[in-house]
Amino acid sequence: MCKVNIYITLKEAVLDPQGKVISQSLKDLEYDGVRDVRTGKYLQVELADRENAEQKIEDMCNRLLANPVIEDYTYTIEEVV
Repeated sequence: MCKVNIYITLKEAVLDPQGKVISQSLKDLEYDGVRDVRTGKYLQVELADRENAEQKIEDMCNRLLANPVIEDYTYTIEEVV
């Protein structure tokens, strides 16, 4: 079995209004060092086995989990004992 951690974020060229609101709110709370905030999604998927895990995750992300037009994704795969 393996656990996959998937991180989905908006592409750099896509505006992130939620990130802008969070950034401004942090500045309003006097966290002056914050330059920018980008929001995204974090998902955990458990697969029965490691076989073809990378291809399965790529397919899942491209077909359902992420919108490849406006989002990028990265993932890590961990063996679960």
